[in-house]
Amino acid sequence: MSASPIKAIFFDAVGTLFDVKGSVGEVYLTYAKKYGVPDTEEVRNALNKRFIETMKDMPAPIFSVERPEKLKQCERLWWFDVVHAVFYRVGMFEEFDDFFDEVYEAFGQATHWELFPETVEVFTHLKERGFELGIITNFDSRFFQVARALHIQPFFDSVTISSLAGAAKPAAKIFLHALEQHMLNPDEVLHVGDHPIEDFYGAQQAGLHTVLIDRSGSVLPDDHTLSSLTSVLKLPLLQPSNS
Repeated sequence: MSASPIKAIFFDAVGTLFDVKGSVGEVYLTYAKKYGVPDTEEVRNALNKRFIETMKDMPAPIFSVERPEKLKQCERLWWFDVVHAVFYRVGMFEEFDDFFDEVYEAFGQATHWELFPETVEVFTHLKERGFELGIITNFDSRFFQVARALHIQPFFDSVTISSLAGAAKPAAKIFLHALEQHMLNPDEVLHVGDHPIEDFYGAQQAGLHTVLIDRSGSVLPDDHTLSSLTSVLKLPLLQPSNS
């Protein structure tokens, strides 16, 4: 057990531990250009803009199903609606269904994802210091494939995804679901994420300690804002007590 008052650390996934290589628009064009979509900077920028807008408009990926195969169908349909809405705004094309099959499968592999440079080192140090580690993400069940492909799955003692938990960040329910996996109280856990609302506000409202990863420097710095995961290791909250 850790000598710190914190017993476990939960992490967001996308944007905190790893991110899309390049941009979503770049990846979409990698597959869409063979269907006649112009591979230009203008189209890439439009795809990125519409993707951000669409994600804000979409309902949370929460599904009332129990069978794994049904869950995967629901996740796939949710993402079909997202990608379809993006291209509907930018420019639809024939054989969209074939394109979607390819790009959906691709995002379940490591090909278009990359770990932040410090991720593995930080996980290694935290595990050596005795902390339990968990994931809380609004990503779908493809997370498990991506985590295996990026060789980070062995670090996790729990994985909580919205489509399985029946709640999505920033709802307190998904944080409480994760806490149950570790049989810990909120004040024994630190949550680390990059989204001010989904991660920082959500975890705070659920009673967890929390810090915000802000790699872009867009948030005013304070004691709860860190520029990278490496800074997590130095948090006073995680240091052994002197008593």
